[in-house]
Amino acid sequence: MNARSHLPDTNRLSVLTALVLLAYAVTPFIHPPAQDLAMQLPGFFFNLNFEFRNFISLIAAGLAAAGMDWLLSGHPNRRNQPTFPHLILPALTAWAIGLPLATIRVGPAWWALFALGSVLLVIILVAEYIVVDESDSLHAPATMMLTAVSFALFLVMAVALRSSGQRLYLILPVIGLGAGLVAGRSLYLNQSERWFWGWAAGISLVIGQITIGLHYLPVPPLSFGLILLGCLFGLISLANGINEERATNRVWIEPILVLILFIILSILFAS
Repeated sequence: MNARSHLPDTNRLSVLTALVLLAYAVTPFIHPPAQDLAMQLPGFFFNLNFEFRNFISLIAAGLAAAGMDWLLSGHPNRRNQPTFPHLILPALTAWAIGLPLATIRVGPAWWALFALGSVLLVIILVAEYIVVDESDSLHAPATMMLTAVSFALFLVMAVALRSSGQRLYLILPVIGLGAGLVAGRSLYLNQSERWFWGWAAGISLVIGQITIGLHYLPVPPLSFGLILLGCLFGLISLANGINEERATNRVWIEPILVLILFIILSILFAS
């Protein structure tokens, strides 16, 4: 059998990428006033500051998800496969691009991050298109690329949220949901494209509990992100080991070693 590979239509890919990036390119030049949503609850005062850039990030995520579905509609071997699994990472990528862009002023560094985000978005869109067909000659490298990028996005998201100084009730659902989506997508890619919703929900809950503990400690943003990433990676590795029915004395080795490594890195970067 001859190896084959399918790539997305370049015109559709260009239009989709341009739409998502245009939303971020014009954001620095639009400055509408922020809107505050304040509510007095029993024993708790809820105050949500909603800025225009947050709205743009949500629009970008929606455009990326809808555009990915549009790209997949032209795949010759998609048949009746659901497109939802392939919409998660493009949407998460488009949303995460806006996090670092919102923390720095427009300048060389801003445009460098913008260019890096553009390249990353294109890579994710192409890789998601490729993994639709398991017989594709590029399926294995595309799967590894998607897994690696999903962890990188989670790290960027955690560091950016910690750096922004947001309240816990805003950070917790975002990190918890992000961890669940990354875990679910990673398990889906590594376990013959089967969903493990129980594992994804459990990992999301554990990462949320760890986030609560770290939030009240004087942990720098990068160390905060590295610890959460190490825990997420270790839990996903544990889930893969159990699902693959590895020996009990081996299933814990990789998660523990990964967690120790990331904790050491977090300590080094904190000093």
